[in-house]
Amino acid sequence: MRNFKNLLLVLSCAASCAVFNTATVFAQGSDLPPNAVAGKCYAKCMAPDQYETVTEQILLKEASTRLEVVPAVYESTTEQVLVKEAYKVLEVVPATFTTQTEEIMVKEASKRLTYVPPVYETVSEQMLISPAGTKWTKGRADRSCLNEDPEKCKVWCLTEVPAQYKTVTKQVLRTPATTNEVAIPAEYKTISKAVVQNPANTREREVAAEYRTITKQVLKSPATTREIEEPAQYSTITTKKLVRAGEFTDWVEVLCDSKTTPSKISQIQDALRAKGYDPGPSDNVLGGKTRAALQQFQKDNNLPVGNLNMETMRALGVER
Repeated sequence: MRNFKNLLLVLSCAASCAVFNTATVFAQGSDLPPNAVAGKCYAKCMAPDQYETVTEQILLKEASTRLEVVPAVYESTTEQVLVKEAYKVLEVVPATFTTQTEEIMVKEASKRLTYVPPVYETVSEQMLISPAGTKWTKGRADRSCLNEDPEKCKVWCLTEVPAQYKTVTKQVLRTPATTNEVAIPAEYKTISKAVVQNPANTREREVAAEYRTITKQVLKSPATTREIEEPAQYSTITTKKLVRAGEFTDWVEVLCDSKTTPSKISQIQDALRAKGYDPGPSDNVLGGKTRAALQQFQKDNNLPVGNLNMETMRALGVER
């Protein structure tokens, strides 16, 4: 029976709070404010959802290593190559020669390393930003309600709020970096030289050998590779986590209608404006814009949402 009365109380609320004056305590039943004081008003108000901000890091790209090719180093050297042998010349019968060719190596064979970069693939995944929950929304007034006060005929509905997700894209290493070894053949140079075919057979005269200085590239250090560390890449995302769901509070003291004077409403409008909320024009009327600013102030400060409860009045600095 008590739960049924609670349900009727929620369905007949005019805003987020159901207001009772202590003068009607004995006519309303047992689900009433305990220890009520005559001349004061009480209400059950809606406490808003409370969230906390959660920050976490998402891996976008895994750590890897990159191979860098260090090329081979060569140095130049000079060498004396015999191009004409020593011979003897006869004064009467000159010597005869024949020409021969010969290949001289001018650059040794080596190996060259080429860099093959790593291969990545892009993957996407869904990250939870806000979990599913519920919230209270105001419905239309019940036309079949028999209460003369239309504010007590409005209905509150608990609706589901779906979870929210965010798509995060990241790169995953599929094939690591490698190197290919390419062989570089040795380089040769063809030279021609004269060789004695028939020496002179009379008076001999010595002819010195002839040489040619050539320059060639000699491998000093072969090509190598070195590893370079590529750090992982992260992205920081911020989500909201529900700490406590909104619910109806216990009975709290609210400002009675008899004390809700134009002067009091003017103080409330000035206090809301001083705290950065827009209550509309200073018309001393608790209209729609003033109520919206008041409810936003209550939600932002985790106060009971609805009528002019004493906690809200104290937070605004307005005297009772």
